[in-house]
Amino acid sequence: MKDLLLIALFAALGAGGAGLLGWAAVRLLRRRSLMLSLFCVAAVTVLAVTSGTFAVARAMFLSGHDLGVVITVLGMASVVSLVISALLGRQVVAGSRALTEAARTVGTDGGFAAPEHPLGPELAQLSAELAATSARLAESRARAQVLDASRRELIAWISHDLRTPLAGLRAMAEALEDGVAEDPGRYLRRMRAEVERLTGMVDDLFELSRIQAGALSLSLSRVSVYDLVDEALAGAHPLARERGVRLEGRQVAAEPVEVDTGEITRVLANLLVNAIRSTPEDGVVAVSARREEDGVVLSVVDGCGGIPEQDLPRVFETGWRGSTARTPRPADPGSPGERGGGGGAGLGLAIVRGIVEAHAGLARVRNVAGGCCFEIVLPAARS
Repeated sequence: MKDLLLIALFAALGAGGAGLLGWAAVRLLRRRSLMLSLFCVAAVTVLAVTSGTFAVARAMFLSGHDLGVVITVLGMASVVSLVISALLGRQVVAGSRALTEAARTVGTDGGFAAPEHPLGPELAQLSAELAATSARLAESRARAQVLDASRRELIAWISHDLRTPLAGLRAMAEALEDGVAEDPGRYLRRMRAEVERLTGMVDDLFELSRIQAGALSLSLSRVSVYDLVDEALAGAHPLARERGVRLEGRQVAAEPVEVDTGEITRVLANLLVNAIRSTPEDGVVAVSARREEDGVVLSVVDGCGGIPEQDLPRVFETGWRGSTARTPRPADPGSPGERGGGGGAGLGLAIVRGIVEAHAGLARVRNVAGGCCFEIVLPAARS
């Protein structure tokens, strides 16, 4: 037992000395190549084994022949170990360099190009994370491009929508100033109508900017969707009567929701105004409400004739109108006209989506027989 303890002591002293030297070397090389660090670790291991074995062999007073045998065995084992560690280091470094080259493709138009050669589990996991990151970047870039295109389109619409009525207001003001207006009262009424429309456009721009900035403050209260629909129908009735469109409330369930009454009333008003303007004379605009799982669905169905399928995903985008006409005007009877609301600026439906999403809801649209069905899904009130 005593001999074993002595052998363990000599082995520990020999290996410990080599280990201390190796630790210092690893610390010095920690900022160098990974291959060099791996080779250093292997060299420290070999040196520790060799030192411990040599110390024990000397303590056992082996003969010269036996000591030579031990040294030969240790030497050959050390060479093989160092060669294997060098090969392993080169493999790791090659995989690291391949992954570095692949990482340069993150965020490019072609997407992440994973290394062709197989990698170890850790590097393979890192490669998968880089691929996922590249996909998220591509998605964000596509979304940013869509938003940028919508913003440019909105600026184009707004600039024209402002220029046209302002030019009209200037002409009417000059006519009144020069005293050449045959009916000054009619001019003043036209001017007031244009000013009110411009004011509504500015209000919509301000509302949309608050929504997009996340500054929309909601005052939630428990209310029945029946009351919301009834109020919205009452507000839209004068426009419907003027357009010759019939408003109907179909199967409006008295489901409770917790919403900002003013904001949701504005949502329904935007949807109804769009529906009325897009529905031909003698047409019907129907509003309904139903319970669907954990939400309440409010639907507005019009008789616009439908929206092209390729345009459906863009309906709620800022600045989208569904018409190439630049001059704001009421929709012609029997034609879809300009969708989007917002006084002709294409902001109404973008405001609808923003307000509904601020309530943790969902806005969607689909074509139905003879028209479109706009739906907003609001979370049902807790019992």
